[in-house]
Amino acid sequence: MAKIDPVELTANLVRCPSVTPKEAGALSLLENLLSKQGFICTRIKRKGVDNLFARWGDRRNGRSFGFNGHTDVVPVGDLAEWTVDPFGAEVKGGFLYGRGAVDMKSGVAAFVSAAIEFVNDKPPNGSVVIAITGDEEGNADHGTAAILDWMCKSGERLDHCLVGEPTCPDNFGDMIKIGRRGSLTAFFTAKGIQGHSAYPERAKNPLPAIVSLMDILCQHDLDGGNEHFDQSTLAVTTIDTGNTASNVIPSQTKATVNIRFNDAHSGESLSNWLQKEAQNVSKQTGIDISVKFKISGESFITPPGDLSSLIVKAIELETGQTPQLSTTGGTSDARFIKDICPVVEFGLVGKTMHSVDERVKISQIYQLKLVYGRILQDYFG
Repeated sequence: MAKIDPVELTANLVRCPSVTPKEAGALSLLENLLSKQGFICTRIKRKGVDNLFARWGDRRNGRSFGFNGHTDVVPVGDLAEWTVDPFGAEVKGGFLYGRGAVDMKSGVAAFVSAAIEFVNDKPPNGSVVIAITGDEEGNADHGTAAILDWMCKSGERLDHCLVGEPTCPDNFGDMIKIGRRGSLTAFFTAKGIQGHSAYPERAKNPLPAIVSLMDILCQHDLDGGNEHFDQSTLAVTTIDTGNTASNVIPSQTKATVNIRFNDAHSGESLSNWLQKEAQNVSKQTGIDISVKFKISGESFITPPGDLSSLIVKAIELETGQTPQLSTTGGTSDARFIKDICPVVEFGLVGKTMHSVDERVKISQIYQLKLVYGRILQDYFG
């Protein structure tokens, strides 16, 4: 039976400086490894982004279980603040250090190693799919979305999918994600008439209008949450005028808000509400206020059932923890996968992801491999 060390594989992936959307050898490393173990691999490229689709088994026979992850990472930030080489994969104190060690090269390595050993030791009646993107930390327009588009055109399918994002807030095994809130960003532009601050009657100041609008939005109670979701939240993230003169009333100002919303709303319903509030303030103040929207993902949930129960059982048996079923946190690529099959997320403790000296506890990589291996065994068993 092929034995793959997930810590060694994690280290090799970390040494690939795959700052989004650069591939930097990470997907090539995985493709080479998986191809040698009987996986049929396809590189899916779109708009300069590389992705990898690997399948073991015949999609026409039995069930198809999928894993989704990413090898792209966020920038390292101020290199002077790091105590190690961000791409050196240094091991010390029981931790493996490096950008992407937590988010989420260790998760990819754990599943790949578990899947290789599983299909060699107990070839299932079905197929195992590994879909890895190089565009999760960026705009995500040509990552998992491109893989799914290719799958549709190629007649590929998934019956269930596991996403390996870090999901545990404090202890390994304490949380899985069965859904996510949606994310909407609104960009407001208020236009008035520039003038001298000593003669405000000759100008039309857009700042009071945009401030009033932001206050109205912040004071609005979106909802109280529900059984599976926390309440929706709205945050003003910036108000920009760019006016360096204290005696000039500006002609224009901009503001941005971000809403994380549960299934009481949709991107469309929230867009309509924001547009209506902007129009009301515009009528009251005489200031033209326009708004543009970017919906990064709609809220979704995979109702508790067979898939979540399977994963909970595997976590309990390997860790002794009973994980909470949660929908907290930001968006993930599960928002794309939910359109084709039930999807649940489980991975490591995410405390150091995206931070200086990002690091993963080595023992947890091995634990994660064991959990993933048990999930595969029980799914096909």
